[in-house]
Amino acid sequence: MEKMKKDKRVAASPKSDGGSGGDDVDDNEDFSFSNIRFNCFRNPSSKYDFVKVKVWLGDHADHYYVFSRFLLSRMLTVTKIPNHVALKIALELKKLLVDNSLLDVSQSDLEANLFKLMERRGYGEEYINRYKMMTRFHHQRVPLVILVCGTACVGKSTIATQLAQRLNLPNVLQTEMVYELLRTSTDAPLASAPVWARKFSSQEELVTEFVRECRIVRKGLNGDLRKAMKDGKSVIIEGIHLDPSIYLMDEDSKAPATTPEKANPELAAFRDDPATQVENNAASACGSCSESSNSAEHVSSGEKISTNQVNKVADSLESVALAGASEDKGEKIKVPHMDRNISLRKEKANAEPIIIPIVLKMADFDHKALLEEWISTHTFSDESLDKDGLISNLKTIQDYLCSFNSQGLKVVNISATTFPQTLDWLHGYLLQCIEQGISSGSNENGRQAAES
Repeated sequence: MEKMKKDKRVAASPKSDGGSGGDDVDDNEDFSFSNIRFNCFRNPSSKYDFVKVKVWLGDHADHYYVFSRFLLSRMLTVTKIPNHVALKIALELKKLLVDNSLLDVSQSDLEANLFKLMERRGYGEEYINRYKMMTRFHHQRVPLVILVCGTACVGKSTIATQLAQRLNLPNVLQTEMVYELLRTSTDAPLASAPVWARKFSSQEELVTEFVRECRIVRKGLNGDLRKAMKDGKSVIIEGIHLDPSIYLMDEDSKAPATTPEKANPELAAFRDDPATQVENNAASACGSCSESSNSAEHVSSGEKISTNQVNKVADSLESVALAGASEDKGEKIKVPHMDRNISLRKEKANAEPIIIPIVLKMADFDHKALLEEWISTHTFSDESLDKDGLISNLKTIQDYLCSFNSQGLKVVNISATTFPQTLDWLHGYLLQCIEQGISSGSNENGRQAAES
């Protein structure tokens, strides 16, 4: 009898252990969910990434590089192909090469297959031409300097960061950081309070002081700009201490340098497109500042700054590239004598540099609201102006920057409602400027070769 009861207990034990059985099911479910999460995490990678494809360069295939899906997708993003589509095209190309055992392929064959995949997804001739243009741009090592100018709270940092990501540019410099490094160094010829927070007797005096400080910051950036010119690198400079005339002026002849837009009438027509959100009437609106801008262009002759002070500051200032500039680490910026003229376009570089200045502005009502909020969270010196005085000074500086619109400089309206469209337009505009800069450089090289 006891044996029969024991057998019954043994037979009933799986049912009585339903709780533990449920735990086993839960463990299996947790394991499956963890697998799902793990698979989702690994989703960006592919088994094809473990197979190396060599892409050979040159007529005699003397050199090669290993194909990278990531680098190709970044290059496709530059052509304005959406990022998720660029990733798919890069993966499809890798699959095509591996599945057909094309583990050694020439650059021309690689591009031929790439262009077919692009066309299949609806990104045809326009995008292919952009790809070829940017390939030439990188091969020729053309120095590119993009200036994002504007006053406070107009989105300079956001625009600069987004453009750097879209154009795959690693170097972004901020003038505010350079200003602070110079100001806090020994005997820096800069005031602790920003120029727009100080009192001036007239708008002309404010603009003159603003240009003076911009010139000092420009000399602080000299080391990074020289390296960019020499190595054929690209850099985006953003901040309020940017006077476009300093970077566009050929200081030897005191004549404005040619911008891509002036050299290409198509860019002027591109500027007149109403969908571009560009302020075309800025010159007339800024007429009150025209006299101050004219007098400020030659402020260098009247600068009362000790040369020794600038040299001391420059000797202690290191390169300030914020991203992708690790190789510049520890390099001192050397500033020549104040009386010595410097011209970026006189640097020995592989190609003529492309300088693209952009001024950002915002509608008065929206800008004032943002400025009031920004001012309320910042404290300046005891001698600073009140809120209305600060906003008035910033408006004067903005009008001065917008006055360069009459010289072909791009003034772009920024609005929260149209920000994505404005960013997309800026992306296309910069690609056109780069294309025009490459064409101008090629024509100049051909002319010099013909003369020689």
